[in-house]
Amino acid sequence: MKKLVAGAVLFAASSVAFAEAPGGPNCGWGNMLFKGQSGIAPHFLASTTNGTSGNATFGMTSGTNGCSVDGTLTYGGKAMVNNMFDEFSADVAVGQGEALNAVAVAYGVAKEDRAAFAALAHQNFSTLFPNENVTADEVVTNLESLMKADARLGKYII
Repeated sequence: MKKLVAGAVLFAASSVAFAEAPGGPNCGWGNMLFKGQSGIAPHFLASTTNGTSGNATFGMTSGTNGCSVDGTLTYGGKAMVNNMFDEFSADVAVGQGEALNAVAVAYGVAKEDRAAFAALAHQNFSTLFPNENVTADEVVTNLESLMKADARLGKYII
C-alpha cells in the first residue's frame, strides 16, 4: 500500500514537469540563456535557472521576462490509469482496492468521499469499461463525466 501511495504522490508531482511551463514556453531568463538549443541538458538547465532564481514567477506577476499567464496549461503525459489499468479495472469490478483508492487520491477526493467514489465507479463499471478494447484515456473521460454529474464528487473535477 505504501508503495502505491508513494507512486501516486510521485506521479502527481512529476505531472507538473510535463505541463506547459507556467508563464508560457518562452518565460524566464533560463529560456533566454538557452534560446535555440534543444535536448535534455539545455531544457533542464533553463528550468533550473528559472526555478532557482524565481525570475519566471516575477515575470508572470509583472508581465516581463517573456512571461504571460494568458495561455492554458496543458499536460502531455499519460493518465495515471494507464500505469495501472488492469489493477484499476479489477478494483472497479469489485468496488474496492488499492488502485481504485490511488486514483481517488490522485483526483484529490477527500477521505470521507472515497467510499462514494468507489461506489460510483463500481456501479458504473459498464460505462467506464464498455468493451474489452477501451483505452485508459476513454476510461478517464468516462470517469470524469460520471464524477461531474455526481452531486458529491463533482467538486473534484475542475
